[in-house]
Amino acid sequence: MLEIIDVHAGYGRTSVLYGVSIPGSAKVVAVLGHNGAGKSTLLRATIGLVRPTHGTVLFDGEDVTQLAPHRRVQRGMAYVAQGQQSFGQLTTMENLQLVADGRSNGRAKIAEMLERFPALAQFATRKAGLLSGGQRQQLAIARALITEPKLLILDEPTEGIQPTIVAEIEATIMDLAEGGLSVLLVEQHIGFALEAAEKYVVLASGRVTQTGFGGRASLGAVRDAMVI
Repeated sequence: MLEIIDVHAGYGRTSVLYGVSIPGSAKVVAVLGHNGAGKSTLLRATIGLVRPTHGTVLFDGEDVTQLAPHRRVQRGMAYVAQGQQSFGQLTTMENLQLVADGRSNGRAKIAEMLERFPALAQFATRKAGLLSGGQRQQLAIARALITEPKLLILDEPTEGIQPTIVAEIEATIMDLAEGGLSVLLVEQHIGFALEAAEKYVVLASGRVTQTGFGGRASLGAVRDAMVI
């Protein structure tokens, strides 16, 4: 579904990624590494918010390297950025409706998201800015899923969230992956990331330092690779 080939990228004159490649043979890939390793930049290059200076991003067999972000979304990518982003002055329901409007199955998708995330149904009329961090993250994921993506790109979906909702979000991601949705995941909880992923990539200073298969059995090797 997604293949990244020798991608170099950065911001202005500052280079961040140096020849990063991710093979396209896995449905769920976890990108691991310390803060500043280039993980978020890799996700932003995948969705098109950062334009690679070299390399190729292939999605569903198509070279999308030069496509704008909204064109990639139209082709089936969805991106949930770090930080529980939402329209704070709009209600939970209004946030969902913004994405669902114009879709023939928009109402059905909203109903599906409210069933998947019961807290969103409970606080449907509450402004998103007044939700907890975990509830805002659930809202961000729900908004992405309404677009019916083929690939869900998640940047630190459990960061700074209360443990009870972390468990719910992790269960949702596992369920989506088992249901066949492709996922590119940056996640601070290594054990969960490896459990969800078919393959993992460790980044350090913008370079791939280790790759391997997912599963808890890889936990020791990944921790060793991330020792500073």
